[in-house]
Amino acid sequence: MNLDLRAVDRIIEMAWEDRTPFEAITFQFDLKEQEVINLMRKELKPSSFRMWRKRVQGRSTKHIKKRTFDKGRFKCSRQKTITNNSISKR
Repeated sequence: MNLDLRAVDRIIEMAWEDRTPFEAITFQFDLKEQEVINLMRKELKPSSFRMWRKRVQGRSTKHIKKRTFDKGRFKCSRQKTITNNSISKR
C-alpha cells in the first residue's frame, strides 16, 4: 500500500466521519475495511485508535448494507455537488 501523505490524511478523515461508509473508502482508495483499520492503528495514537474503534463498531452508517436509508437523504440546496471526492465547479 503506497499512499502519499495527502491520501492517508483523507482516508483518516473519511474513517472518522460518521456517514462515510467503508465502501466509499474502498471505492476511492481500493482499501478494504481491515486495511483501513490497520492504517488507523498505525497512524493514530493508541488512545485515539481505541476511541475511533469504539465509535465505529456497531455504527450502522459505516456500512452501506446496514443503513436504514437508501435515498432521500437531506441535502442543503446550497451544498455543492461532490463527485468521487472532488467538488464540481458550477
